[in-house]
Amino acid sequence: MLTASWLRILLLLSGILTPTVELLAQVESKPASTFMNPLREDGPDPWVTRQGPYYYYTNTTGRNLTIWKTKALSEIAQVKPVVVWTPPATGMNSDAIWAPELHQLDGKWYFYYTATNKVNSSDNTRYVFVLENASADPTTGTWVDKGKINTRYSGLDGSVFEHGGQRYFLYSAYVGPQSVLAIAPMDNPWTLRAGKEVVLAQPTYAWEKGGGRQILEGPEFLPGRKGQLNIVYSASACWDDNYALGMLTAAEGSDLLRPESWRKAPQPVFRPSAQNGVWGTGHNSFTKSPDGREDWIVYHAKAAADGKCAGRSSRAQRFTWNPDGTPNFGEPASLLQPQPRPSGE
Repeated sequence: MLTASWLRILLLLSGILTPTVELLAQVESKPASTFMNPLREDGPDPWVTRQGPYYYYTNTTGRNLTIWKTKALSEIAQVKPVVVWTPPATGMNSDAIWAPELHQLDGKWYFYYTATNKVNSSDNTRYVFVLENASADPTTGTWVDKGKINTRYSGLDGSVFEHGGQRYFLYSAYVGPQSVLAIAPMDNPWTLRAGKEVVLAQPTYAWEKGGGRQILEGPEFLPGRKGQLNIVYSASACWDDNYALGMLTAAEGSDLLRPESWRKAPQPVFRPSAQNGVWGTGHNSFTKSPDGREDWIVYHAKAAADGKCAGRSSRAQRFTWNPDGTPNFGEPASLLQPQPRPSGE
């Protein structure tokens, strides 16, 4: 019986298989070690979560809730999207479907999203809503409307996190002329504990007041490496080219519902790079590589300093950690710079 090696030699000698053809075949069969951003050309407010071997990715479409399911974070652009929900023709959640987040809680999937009323579309009527799905795969099954989250204020960009045995809801609340960060404990995935909502942070620095607005939005929880808890948020208006990520940090054992527990970084922790042609860096999520060894940030940014919200593409890059246990996001990479594929892909 001929082995594969002897068969290859015979084919080479016969001229059926040439060294060039063999080399090309070997190159084509070997997975690329890098990928190119963006993940999606049209990808504002990207969110990704990983369950089992799959990544479930979503971003703002404005008109529905859509999921991209893949085993490779770097290949989202090649995945066929699945529209899982479209808004009703009328009602509180009929328009401007923004900032979707997909979470698996208590054995079910929950889709948090921002929406407003088509009849009176404004910040005053903008709230966070949630859907529930008992299917193991969120791209299948039935999504049940669980209604509006009972926040104290109108607002957007809801997120959920569990810490110290308690589940928390975090969002960007419209308070006065600005948006602030507010937090509340949750009784279940669609209900906040009555009377416990607290405003954690307000815009105080110049880089949080760009674009003619005072805005803190897109908050995401991120555990630190030394027991602390971080909230990474987006600062300034989305049309401001210097839109950047700020961070709040609470020490291990802190009461997360006390504003004084949180220390705000005086400078952005992730900001635009004129040298790399990256603008409007913000509204991110965090995930791990398939083997769990690497930490990745998924965010949106623009390739032009044009003073617009449009043109936001979703991108991914690996981040590391500072000696004090806080994240080090580095600089946003140019779209021309190949990125190493997440380890384990």
